[in-house]
Amino acid sequence: GALRSVRRQGEAMVLTVSASAIMDDVKLGDSIAINGVCLTVVSFDRTSFAVDVTPETYRHTNLRELAPGSPVNLERAMRAGGRFGGHIVQGHVDGTGEIRSRTPEENAVVFTIAPHGGHLLRTVVPKGSVTVDGISLTVAELDADAGTFSVSIIPHTLQETALRYKRAGDTVNIENDILGKYVEHLRGLRDRDRS
Repeated sequence: GALRSVRRQGEAMVLTVSASAIMDDVKLGDSIAINGVCLTVVSFDRTSFAVDVTPETYRHTNLRELAPGSPVNLERAMRAGGRFGGHIVQGHVDGTGEIRSRTPEENAVVFTIAPHGGHLLRTVVPKGSVTVDGISLTVAELDADAGTFSVSIIPHTLQETALRYKRAGDTVNIENDILGKYVEHLRGLRDRDRS
């Protein structure tokens, strides 16, 4: 999709997105992820929909950087009972990161990303799952010393997502794997109970 308009009031926003490809059977109150951020449809027509962005979401995602014309990744919520592919993605962004490099490698493009805040790397696992701007990906490499991880993007994913427009220095939303987040949280509770 592409951002049609942005209405700002301080750190609150209303985004209107042109999205003809995903508009079949959209209803008021449906969830649609924009760059991996789960948002609620507050109005729509045949070719676009609008969502409210709260100050919390504004502060912790790259949605604040969007301008009219910005390409965005869109995904409808999964229906119960459907085929499940990839990993569990909630649309609850854990933070943002900066693309450090974009390097061609034969038929792929490798993106190296430095999360903002070291806490995001704690649940990134080599060959595990991570979501970048709403795209479920496999972690190709983790470099804890450099504070980065890399993902390898196939041509189809690059062509079908807004990643094709991203360059070094751009900000992306990161959602870590839910299983890793639960393990990290429970481990923290256990350690707190022991002290």
